[in-house]
Formats: sequence, C-alpha cells, structure tokens
Amino acid sequence: MPTSVRGRFPPGRVTCALAVALLVLPLLAAPASAQIPGGGQQPTPEQAQEMLRTQPELLQQLRERLTQSGLTPDQVRARLRAAGYPENMLDSYVQGADTTQPAQLGPRTLDAVRALGVLSDQEADSLRLVDSTFVLSDSMQAVLDSIKRLRSDSLRADSLADSIAVLRGGLKQFGIETFRRSTTRFQAAQAGPVDENYRLGPGDVLVLILTGDVERSYTLEVTREGFVVIPQVGQVYVANLTLGQLQDQLYGRLGKAYSGIQRGAGARTRFQLSIARLRNIQVYVAGDVVRPGAYQISSAGTVLTALYAAGGPTSNGSFRQVQIRRGRALVDSLDLYDYLLRGSNPTDIRLQTGDVVFIPVHGSFASVTGQVLRPAIYELRPEETLRDAVAFAGGFDPSAVQARVTIHRILPPASRGPDGRARVVIAIGADQFAGGVVPAVPMAPGDSVTVHAVAARQRGFVTVRGNVYVEGEVGFTPGMRLSDAIRLAGGPKPDVYLPRILVTRMREDSSFVQLRSGFADSTGRVADDLVLEDLDEVRIFSRTTFRAEQYVAIVGGVRRPGRVPYSEGMTMRDVILLADGLTEDAEPQAEIARLPENRPAGALAVTVRVPLDSAAADAPLQPYDNVLVLRSGEWSLQRSVVLSGQVKTPGRYSLRSKTERLADVIERAGGLTDQAYAGGIEFYRSYVGSTPARTDEIRPVDPVARRDTARRGLPERVGIDLP
Repeated sequence: MPTSVRGRFPPGRVTCALAVALLVLPLLAAPASAQIPGGGQQPTPEQAQEMLRTQPELLQQLRERLTQSGLTPDQVRARLRAAGYPENMLDSYVQGADTTQPAQLGPRTLDAVRALGVLSDQEADSLRLVDSTFVLSDSMQAVLDSIKRLRSDSLRADSLADSIAVLRGGLKQFGIETFRRSTTRFQAAQAGPVDENYRLGPGDVLVLILTGDVERSYTLEVTREGFVVIPQVGQVYVANLTLGQLQDQLYGRLGKAYSGIQRGAGARTRFQLSIARLRNIQVYVAGDVVRPGAYQISSAGTVLTALYAAGGPTSNGSFRQVQIRRGRALVDSLDLYDYLLRGSNPTDIRLQTGDVVFIPVHGSFASVTGQVLRPAIYELRPEETLRDAVAFAGGFDPSAVQARVTIHRILPPASRGPDGRARVVIAIGADQFAGGVVPAVPMAPGDSVTVHAVAARQRGFVTVRGNVYVEGEVGFTPGMRLSDAIRLAGGPKPDVYLPRILVTRMREDSSFVQLRSGFADSTGRVADDLVLEDLDEVRIFSRTTFRAEQYVAIVGGVRRPGRVPYSEGMTMRDVILLADGLTEDAEPQAEIARLPENRPAGALAVTVRVPLDSAAADAPLQPYDNVLVLRSGEWSLQRSVVLSGQVKTPGRYSLRSKTERLADVIERAGGLTDQAYAGGIEFYRSYVGSTPARTDEIRPVDPVARRDTARRGLPERVGIDLP
C-alpha cells in the first residue's frame, strides 16, 4: 500500500478508507457526464463488487488483519464452521496461504471476517455498497465540499444527501439520521443473560450448574434437531421452549437422577440454567430501507437491531408503521416515533428466523418551523393534529408567541374550485389557544406550520441617563414616578445640576414631547415628581456639563509635553512633574504666557520668566497658562566618527568639537598605514530626513584593492583630499 494512505488512516480504518475511496471518490472526481465501466453514472452492485475484487491492496489488508489476529488456520476453519459458513471460505487469506494466487472477495466474505471478530461491525459495514437510492447531485462541487466536512464513518451516500440538504438551508426529515451511522453498541449480546421469555433453538449453548450434594457443571449445545444431552439424564427437547419453561421441565427430569433436587427451601441440590452463547438468526429487511436484504443478527435481537443493521428507512420510508411479518401474517407493527421521542420500544416481539421487517411508503408529511425547539419535517398519522405536530417539534421555545401559528396548506384538487386557487394560509389566533394549549386543528398532507416570534421591539422600561450612579434601563410599572426611576438608577451624584431634569416622551404617532422637572435640594428630592409612562427617557445633568474644561499647557524641555488638566492651587513644579520631568537640555527657567486680566484691544498674552531653581517654581498657575521650559541651544550629545580601513588604530572616535576636521580624526588614529591610498578615501554619511546622523564612516582605500577594482571595470569611489 502507498505510504501516504497508511499515514493518513489508523490501522483499524485502512480497509474502510480503501473501500470508500474505491467506491465513492472516483465518481465524485469525474465530471457529471463521465461514464463508469458498464455505462451510466452510478455503479451497479456487480460493478462495485468487481471493483473490490480487483484491488490487490484491499485483499492484502484482509490477509494482514487475519495474520495479526493470531488465529491459526484450524481455528479460523472451526469458527467459520460454527458460524454457519464454509470452513474453507477464507483459506486464501490465512497465514501460510499462497499469496501468488488471486484471492476472490465474495459477497459473504466481509460477513465471514466479521464473524471471526477480526473486523469490527463498523469497518465491515463501511465496506458495503452505498445506498442504491442515492443519485449524484448535478452540483459536484457541493458534494465534494460536503465530503470534506463529514467524518469517515458518515461517508455513505444517504448521509451525504441529508447533509447537503441541511447545508443548503433545508429542513431535515425527523429521525432520518438516527440509523445512518454504523454502530456496534446496538447489536444484541452474543452471550447471556436473557429473560425467561427467550425461546431456545438450534445453535444456542446452555450452561447447567448443580450445587449442593452434587457439584457439577455441564455445557449443553442445542442440536439441529432441538435437543440437549444431559449426562445421566439423557436427551431433553428444548426447541421453541422459553428459558422459564425449560427450567420447569428440568425439575422433573433432573429429580429422577438427583434425589436432592426439588422445589422449595428443603432442596439439598439446586441447579442454575443460563445461556452461554446465543445463536444467530437470519431475518429479512425489505421495503423503503437504505440497504434491503438478509441479515444475520443475534437471536435476542429486536426490530431495532435489524433496522440499525439495514441503515433504517430511506426518505421515502415510513417511520410510523414498521411492519413485522412472519409468513403471511402481520405479527406486529412499530411506531419509531415512540423510540425517537420517548426512548421506549413499544413492541416486545422477538424476531425469529425468516421474519421480514417491512418498511412501507411514508404517510403525509408536515414541516414545523419557527420558534420551536426542534424544527424539522414530521410524518403524521391521519388522526394527528396541530397539537401533535408542535409536540413532535419539542414545543415552543421561550421567544415564541404562544398564541399565533400560521399554517400554509396546499389544497387537494377537489377543493381548489373554479378559480384554480391551490394554496391557502390558515391563521391560528389567540382565541383558539384556550389556556395556552395548542388547539387540535386537523392537519393535511404537505402542511407547513410556522410558529412566530415575539416582536423585536421591547417595552416595559424607562431609560435613565446622565449624572446618576447606574445609567441604563429600569423596569417600568404603572404609576411609576420620576423619583422612583432615579432611585432605581442609584440616585444622583453629588455634583448634580439641580434646576433641570428633562423627560422625553414618545406619543402614539411616534412624535416626541419634552417634559421638565428639577431637584428641590442637594439630597435628590424631586420638586415636580412627574408620573412616567412606558419608554420615557430621563436625562439628569451635572454642573460640570456647563463648565469649560480648564487646562495648563506645557512645552519645551519636558519629557511629555501637552495639556495637563488644571486643578486649583497647581504650581509650576506640579505641572513639570505631571509632564514626567525635565529633559537633559532643559534650562533652569521657564516662561509663562498668561491671559491678560482686562483683555485690552490687541493683547493676546502677558509673559513672565520664572526660575526653576528657586521658590518661584512653586508659584501657583492659572487656568489656560502656557508654560515654556527653555532649552539650551548649545547642549547636545556626543557625535562619533567610525574610522576603518588603512589607518593605524581604526575605531569609533567621538568629536571634540563641532569644528574638528577629517585630518584631525586621522591624526588621532595614528595616521594612515603604508598601504593606504590617500587619494581614495571613502566618506559615508547617513541622513535622517535632511539632518545628518550622529555617526560618519571613513574608509581609506587599499591601493591593491583599488587596482583590482579598476581591472574589473567597477566604478571608483570619489577621493576626498586631506586639508
């Protein structure tokens, strides 16, 4: 097998992945018009079987799984014989087989391998043919996108069809996915215990245990003739007897051989009868089912066991009337909604060999959408009503208007009348919801039920905004007053503006009217305590709302220049601290530009110089003062020059003054070496915008390197003459 396939799937899923890729992916990857062998766009069972039979990788995997199981060839043949299969059926797969001969993958091979316990039910089930009712969609890209989102155990075609419908926004048919996923947990146990009503038959294995005066244990297998052979007792006919009936018979038969066995508390010897292994029975699943056919299930299996094995009803099958037929007689019928909605199995009929589980065509459908817990398409019986449909959908959700439901109905041909009207809308109003119970309105095939949501507009509140502790909406009650709403909002803050409270009210025509009130004093007592109405908006103001924002501006030699909120008593030192202090080039004085007192014509500001190293720095400032911390024009950080190349001591040199020249720096470096070419000094200077950076780089050129450069035809650097 290719490494890429092995690395993508775990060992237990390799067989499943290969089969799915062989059966599904070639069809999906080809264009819609592509033909498969044999013609058509969908493989027949014979074509799919041929595809499996001709894949050496799949056959090799089956051989490996049998080898890894540890079963010897004799053990494989014995188990096949006990399960009712030909004992040589898997000879070409077992250890030591001739792998050069082509192995044949027959129609019962997977069932035989599963009977050995080598393949799980899920793996074997995934290898079966896809649902024959599935037809590839015209939109191949939609199918491909669906495959990417589905798990490996959901790659059956029926699951793909259901998932694509959901992705496109459609409603799911209720219960359609329940039987789709392969599971082994629903398989009836192959070993006991079972109830006393279990009927025995050929293939069952019993265990008889004697305790008391006699200590013995016997394993009894029911023969094909329906007998078990008990040592010292003889043959006992058990076929078609329940476990309870056999126990009653054994009191008499065992009592003849063991005198201590008797009914009641005085028995000296007691016996216990149990089932060690259950036989398999063959039942048939037919009708509108995903995978119709014959299935071997445990004799303790029920109708649900057979339905899970067959994939459940198709979208055309009925969930409300699953029939159990024995011969020509209808034994019982099962309503799967009892199982899906309430988790109960209403039938206690145990299947027998030859029974037929038949799925007829579904009855009428009705869709339930809107504000219900489980929107879906539901199958309704003729006597079921709107009340049943809403109950199937889980009832109303909290946002539903529980007094308004709309039914869209397609009229039958006989009721359409001469005008040809085929669709009607039936409104179920509040007058029909007596006591909040959904009315029992008769339903028709194809009805679409819509449960409406409550209006998006909210009511029952008053909004309080502004200078209160808790702004927002407060619940409204009839008769609520303005003081009640303010109290629910936490009350006014201490700086509340007393003269005015605004109340905005919306009229019925959606226009607004402005009402006014105020506070009587600073305690928050309302002077005119208005009666509020629903949706009123109350606005409370602060005294600071009508006060201009006061500040002091500081610029110059500070770390964080800008505006600082003004506080009464603020000094020069305070505002410098709020600006994160002085910079290194700050002068110990500042200039304050202040608004003139009388504002004479043409005057903008008066200035005053304040030394920062005296008590004047603690002089109070006034609102809107502009503080300029003076900066020294002579102060700057060191500037350095990188001297490299043909100098005696290259390195980074700091300039001693702004007038220091190139020759001075080279002299400090010990001068040029003997190999230096003085006429080809390279000088580099980087700029930040239009300003030179703090570091220059000077490279005296090696003359040998210069000759090599000229020989290669490269441009020469511009030489800088020494002064």
